[in-house]
Amino acid sequence: MYVRSAAAAAAAAFLGFTLTVLGGTAPASAGPGSAPGSAGLLGPTVYAHRGASAYAPENTLEAIDLAMRLGFDWVENDVQRTKDGELVVIHDDTLARTTDVEQVFPDRKPWRVKDFTAAEIARLDAGSWFSARFAGARVPTLRQYMERVQDNRQRLLLEIKKPELYPGIEEQTLKVLGETGWLDAQHVARRLVVQSFSADSVRVVHRLRPDLVTAFLGTPTVADLPRYAEFTDRINPWHTTISADWVAAVHRLRGAHGRAMEVDTWIVDDAPTARKVREMGVDGIITNAPDVVQEAVGGY
Repeated sequence: MYVRSAAAAAAAAFLGFTLTVLGGTAPASAGPGSAPGSAGLLGPTVYAHRGASAYAPENTLEAIDLAMRLGFDWVENDVQRTKDGELVVIHDDTLARTTDVEQVFPDRKPWRVKDFTAAEIARLDAGSWFSARFAGARVPTLRQYMERVQDNRQRLLLEIKKPELYPGIEEQTLKVLGETGWLDAQHVARRLVVQSFSADSVRVVHRLRPDLVTAFLGTPTVADLPRYAEFTDRINPWHTTISADWVAAVHRLRGAHGRAMEVDTWIVDDAPTARKVREMGVDGIITNAPDVVQEAVGGY
């Protein structure tokens, strides 16, 4: 998923100045104790897509720290694997868009994540492309990322990215989650969701850890929805592909854990669209600009 609105990008510098003046604080909006994806009386759950990525470089520790300061505890990320088997948090399967890899390793085109070691990726600047203010930000390993999310007392919507490129990445992701303390009963019940565009990958996660909340990224037809309900709890579609009737059809089904299935839609960065999908009945909104969406829909 990649959308960065011009308006959100233009707001980044102003927000950075505001946070500096205010000592890095902002009004809180993330209510403690909310279950994964449960849209309460305050509105849909708001997920900070790749962190507060309208205002900080996506998928960096800086982006999730900013989401925390803005008051949002649900963050979303993307997980891929390096040449030497380390899981890292980055969206694209190449390093070119969000790092200085072309300058550091000019002869390594097309700069695929899977062709670089973790140590090589750790050398890259993952912040300057976004703003000079974030120069020196790094591509975090999944372990580093999980430790920061834990320290921030945040919750995570984790996307396994392009699993067809990384055989066994589901098992490896679960191993890291377990080793960092994220597969105990409390985290599984309230603080973690695993999603993918690959139905096969979601099935694998559900088979390995049937207690985990899972989500499929896409918009299956209403006729196909019952198949997905066998192994997942949520259907997370692009907002342009859904209607109120489709959302209602998802809600009528019971998912892998016997509860009504949920819908978290992406990527919504403006107030009118946020209000539109809220009226469709979605349970959550995944956004680069969580403050904009929260103000529009009253989510948490």
